[in-house]
Amino acid sequence: MEMRTLGRTAIPVSLVSLGAASLADLYTAISDEQAVATVHAALAAGITCIDTAPFYGSGLSERRLGLALRTVPRADYVLATKVGRVITPQGEAVFDMTRDGVLRSIDASLARLGIDAIDIAHIHDPDDFERAALDEVFPTLAELRAQGIIRAISAGMNQWEMLDRFLAHADFDAFMLAGRYTLLEHAASVAFLDRCAARGVGIMLAGVFNSGILATGACPGAKYNYADAPLVVLEQVRQIEAICARHQVGLATAALQFPLAHPAIDTLVLGMSTADTVTVNLSALAAPVPDACWQELRQAHLIAPDVPLPSSSPNHG
Repeated sequence: MEMRTLGRTAIPVSLVSLGAASLADLYTAISDEQAVATVHAALAAGITCIDTAPFYGSGLSERRLGLALRTVPRADYVLATKVGRVITPQGEAVFDMTRDGVLRSIDASLARLGIDAIDIAHIHDPDDFERAALDEVFPTLAELRAQGIIRAISAGMNQWEMLDRFLAHADFDAFMLAGRYTLLEHAASVAFLDRCAARGVGIMLAGVFNSGILATGACPGAKYNYADAPLVVLEQVRQIEAICARHQVGLATAALQFPLAHPAIDTLVLGMSTADTVTVNLSALAAPVPDACWQELRQAHLIAPDVPLPSSSPNHG
């Protein structure tokens, strides 16, 4: 597993990170034992960065990670979690972008995870709380960073526009961007990623399959942005699939390898709930993609002209 450094921080991240929302019964209910086995399989495969949140299963993801990691030396993994939601006594995760809410969220996450420090703290989906994120959440996280309770400050969203404004107004170490820089959808966000690279702000990239369609292909019921894919997206994916097939390249392989060519991208956050999923994703990531495949996708206007292309050597841009 290739290792990269998250932006200008000294935090090492594996090329693939384990997205732990899937450990909280996101799509299919799993047992504690299966969740623990998945984490251990990921670690054994060289995946040392794990991303979770209190919101995932109202603490279930963090609790299961705590079970899985209690026998793993703390230096052997990097852990990211999120603030901006707190869990009520009724078990609901509700937005709370106050200083007190951030402190309570961090304390509760540390308790569930069984650790005393968090490597990366993301502000979780602050779409409706831009000013609070900058004026209250960020300063609180900056204090925690100075105290060593967290090592890096990030924000995680499904849009790049607000992250771009955060970049201009606060000293963020990293961002998590979901679904906006993918083989299917990338032209609008590339300038933002260029600015992140210039500033040394690392990107943890999630949603590389655009909610599934870049893994399943343009099949009936294929999902895009958490809903059934519209016809225009289905047609675009069919075109991508056809070109990949001519070069004997799997769609998922192309989807995984394409974004890694951008210098701002430090790790891909992939949701995985079984050891088999870990194997499948890492196999796809390692499969060869000829340069001619990328060039044909660009010539067909399926890859924008101003984005970097991977080389034919897997995992390297």
